[in-house]
Amino acid sequence: MSQIPAPRIGIIGTGAIGGFYGLLLARAGYDVHFLLRSEYAAVVEQGLQLNSAVHGAVQLAPVQAYQRVEDMPPCDWLLVGAKTTGNAELAPLIAKAAAPGAKVVLLQNGLAVEDELRPLLPDTLHLLGGLCYICVHRSAPGVIEHQALGAINLAYHSGPANDDEQRLALVEEGAGLFRKAGLDSMAMPNLAQTRWQKLVWNVPYNGLSVLLDADTRRLMANPDSRVLIRDMMLEVIQAAQALGHGMPENYADKLLAATERMPDYLPSMYHDFAQGRPAELHAIYAAPLAAAEAGGIDMPKVRALYQALRFIQARQEA
Repeated sequence: MSQIPAPRIGIIGTGAIGGFYGLLLARAGYDVHFLLRSEYAAVVEQGLQLNSAVHGAVQLAPVQAYQRVEDMPPCDWLLVGAKTTGNAELAPLIAKAAAPGAKVVLLQNGLAVEDELRPLLPDTLHLLGGLCYICVHRSAPGVIEHQALGAINLAYHSGPANDDEQRLALVEEGAGLFRKAGLDSMAMPNLAQTRWQKLVWNVPYNGLSVLLDADTRRLMANPDSRVLIRDMMLEVIQAAQALGHGMPENYADKLLAATERMPDYLPSMYHDFAQGRPAELHAIYAAPLAAAEAGGIDMPKVRALYQALRFIQARQEA
């Protein structure tokens, strides 16, 4: 009986998220290939370094690193760790790096990111969402700081899988890759519901960290910001429920309690603004606000936060 060959995994966007998951998959024995841009020279020279409060110090060297997608071998799984702001430019790279029938997993925040990328990809590729519950950031080229968590849940979006059983089998296969790498991973039946559930945390903490120039510890310690966080969470929960997506009972209070247990953390949007990069305002704010409005739900505090962030970004770009 012939053995099924191990899948080849490609990382499109080797930042904090792509680097973290790609490095741990490589450590688990998978054949992992990394596409890089600005950090290519540093990673080729010194490898990838993970400083993790959970996994310890882990180094991958040498790294199968590429500056041109044309030089990569075709990959069976492609993990897209780049920001949603560049998805239109990423689509041709994904198509070139994909083996026939490849599974493409968007490790991205926000809503409807798969909907917007799908028309730009070949119909033969499977598209999945990957929801990463993790505190991680880059401290230097090729150096990743991991403070806490690391679970990743997957759900199927679209592609040539014809029925629910086949879709779930593919998602379970993907979750199995991460579990072998020592990470918690679950196959989720409903991608939209899963994305709304993650937005309940991302919407308040990402934007308020920028607007108030504060980390999670300071946001949680101040009674005014804590109330504001909870109010925004409840707006997102109400919108999700109005659109038919169930939410865990007392979910806002559970997330507040979980955040109090986390180490002090600056969300990814804080780093984007601090370093002058385009922030994911569309995926995290505009798309959920539009979906809520279409469902007859207003999110006034979320909308006000979005408007303030747009002002800050426009000022940076001026």
